[in-house]
Amino acid sequence: MTLRHLIGRLIGAAVLLFTAMLAVGLTAPSDGLFSVAIKPVFMHIDAAAIAESRARIFGVDVEVRMGSTHLHVGWSAIPLGQTSTKPTASLF
Repeated sequence: MTLRHLIGRLIGAAVLLFTAMLAVGLTAPSDGLFSVAIKPVFMHIDAAAIAESRARIFGVDVEVRMGSTHLHVGWSAIPLGQTSTKPTASLF
């Protein structure tokens, strides 16, 4: 078996594992040992969200729970927390 075939099989196995975990997590009950929740967000604008740079419009919230561990990720098409994309300071 060549290295190319080994890497291809490993990538294929990782894709299958990710797909299976996502399918199981989405169909699991919210109080189960493992669950995945995906929620669309139209507007999440309040004072606390703006202060913590969590304000977003037209976004997605993803929450993954594994036992007592919680992972929360938010994505926004229009980020409101950033005012500029330019760096504020230079190294020199």
